[in-house]
Amino acid sequence: MPAELWPAASSTPAELWPQPILDLLAGGGDRPVFEDGDRVVTAAEMSGLVRRIVAGLRAAGVGPGTGVALRLGVTPEAFAATIAAFAVGARVSGIRPEVTPAQLARLLAGDAPALLVDDARLTGLVAAPDDGVALVAAGRAGDVARIIWTSGSTGDPKGCAQTYAAMSAAWAPYPDRWPPAIADLAPRLRRYLVFGSLSSQVMLEYGILTLTAGGTLVAARPPGFPGMISRHRATASVITVGKLHQLVQAQRAGPTDLSSLRALVVSGSPLTPSRLAEALDVLGPVVFHGYGQTETGMIAMSTPAEMLASPAALASVGRPPEAVDVAIRDAQGRPATQGELFVRTPAQAAAYWADPAESAEVFVDGWVRTRDLARLDADGYLHLLGRLRDVVIVNANVVYAGPVERVLAADAEVAEAYVVGRPDDVTGEAVHAYVVPAAGRCPEAARLRALVAAALGEAAAPRTIRLISGVPVGPSGKPDKRALAAGPGAVPSR
Repeated sequence: MPAELWPAASSTPAELWPQPILDLLAGGGDRPVFEDGDRVVTAAEMSGLVRRIVAGLRAAGVGPGTGVALRLGVTPEAFAATIAAFAVGARVSGIRPEVTPAQLARLLAGDAPALLVDDARLTGLVAAPDDGVALVAAGRAGDVARIIWTSGSTGDPKGCAQTYAAMSAAWAPYPDRWPPAIADLAPRLRRYLVFGSLSSQVMLEYGILTLTAGGTLVAARPPGFPGMISRHRATASVITVGKLHQLVQAQRAGPTDLSSLRALVVSGSPLTPSRLAEALDVLGPVVFHGYGQTETGMIAMSTPAEMLASPAALASVGRPPEAVDVAIRDAQGRPATQGELFVRTPAQAAAYWADPAESAEVFVDGWVRTRDLARLDADGYLHLLGRLRDVVIVNANVVYAGPVERVLAADAEVAEAYVVGRPDDVTGEAVHAYVVPAAGRCPEAARLRALVAAALGEAAAPRTIRLISGVPVGPSGKPDKRALAAGPGAVPSR
């Protein structure tokens, strides 16, 4: 990305990321920090792993400002590789395991990493010698530390780029910076389940919080609620809205021993107060309701005690902590009682990688446009009212409607295509498509769904595809997606 398009670091932090974790591991001795089946890795052993991988990365020419892409599973070595890549000051991109081959090619082309680290390459890095010398974080405050790629449902995934200065301002590795909700959560993270990908912003952030709080990362083998909680005696995990609903229903139908559980952090899709109340009733005071974005990190969070004590808290996404600035503005950018939510967080991204036009749209004068509609109540609780973006959030993945519509409309049997989202008990929200067939054609739904999955990934594939004779229009003459989202009875079908 050209230097002139990159925002300068506002200040140089006293301690650069990931120095607090390097120090924690180096001084942790025999304390267990990562458990993978029968294998327990101590802090001292993890520190040694990090040092060896650092040596391997440096031997491969990786240093400050060098791009490194990590395509790894959930293992002690994968965690060590993540910390090591930051330790040498690299620009670290995490590759989501579910990306399609076409998306992977676009990701690598967009970031042009000097090194792609997969499981085979990682084996070689771990074999490097360990000189035993204490590591000092080599990053530069103004350099990009991490690119977190959003869902590939746009066709070209967007890379939310955080600088080393921003990552160094995060609260997770510093107990004196913890907001009240995080201070409540942290001691519950004694055995934190890790699954999916360590490139996930949420998975890594709460992993760092776990280590700082004295807990252990536990690899879920295999993942899946509720079994992985009882099997691993887990005290905490991250969960999507759809998985939370499934867990609640499973506990109602045939309870599993979840006595070890102390915290479930749920975020991603909208969660209604009734569903939240049901989860607290069935699972107990263990549900933390969070709200954030890839661009910002956590914006607000409600604790179980808050939600059980206050209907206002239950209907909200919590209070933004003091370190998070929020502003609600109308369409002209003026302060408003309700409108678009703008936020500033300590560790927010500064821009989208190699996308100055979109960066200028979202990152405005130090603020991040969430493109969510919101209001603050008299007690400071944040309430979400809707979205400005045409998106569907599927298992916490942001799926943009436009690219799905374009894939469908490109098919020879389709004249028009429209995509909406609806609440879903399995995935939080789901994609639903409405297709106007080309004259004399009758496209097969399964074939169209497969086209979308191949082009944009499984999360973007429509749950249903309905043939309609025409799309409803609003007073402006434009397609009325609200009528489509209202349900099958609202549109003409065939």
